[in-house]
Amino acid sequence: MITIDSIHKSFGDTEVLKGVSLQVKSGEVVCLIGPSGSGKSTVLRCINGLESYDKGEIAINGRRVNIEQKDINELRTRVGMVFQRFNLFPHRSVVENVMEGPIYVKKEPRQQARQHAIELLEKVGLGDKVNAHPQSLSGGQQQRVAIARALAMRPDAILFDEPTSALDPELVGDVLKVMRDLAKEGMTMVVVTHEMSFAREVADRVCFLYGGQIVEEGAAATVLSTPQHERTQDFLRRVLNH
Repeated sequence: MITIDSIHKSFGDTEVLKGVSLQVKSGEVVCLIGPSGSGKSTVLRCINGLESYDKGEIAINGRRVNIEQKDINELRTRVGMVFQRFNLFPHRSVVENVMEGPIYVKKEPRQQARQHAIELLEKVGLGDKVNAHPQSLSGGQQQRVAIARALAMRPDAILFDEPTSALDPELVGDVLKVMRDLAKEGMTMVVVTHEMSFAREVADRVCFLYGGQIVEEGAAATVLSTPQHERTQDFLRRVLNH
């Protein structure tokens, strides 16, 4: 479904991605792990065209991702994005946040969009918060609204950029449960995460990034239990001890 072929990306004089290649099949869950600054989030932002890339190619279902093409917004509707900081509209209710994309981007009838939004909020355990505003919710609840918002576009895949790193520890579990359920339903997911237990349990594959490159990739159990590269070993030792 997603093909990344040797992409390079620089911000000014700093080369952030140095030839990253990755393939994600339909229904697969791939976790990207690695230290801060290794390029994980930039990979996600390049996949759905929030960032351009300098060399290489990214394709979604065979269609090249190019932010200068007219169809980039249509392509973005196929790949949902869940951010670290939720990015909800504070002046709109929870259900309005979820309805926004289908109404204004996909031109869905308002009543149909609202009904689907309510179903999705129930799915993520927030059926009783339909008319609440984001500021009245906990961080974990806001992140679940953000997941419902991504699902409202009926995407082929969802990208998660450290979806639990801004949450208090006791709120992480509810968000991870929603993500586990999505994985069981066959949603294609690329997840940047520091939650190693989640990666071990849910991911089909884990990719370890360091210095803008994937230095180790393989089955989640293999990479997380018996990493081969010394950089992966050092990273996991630090994270697991912490």
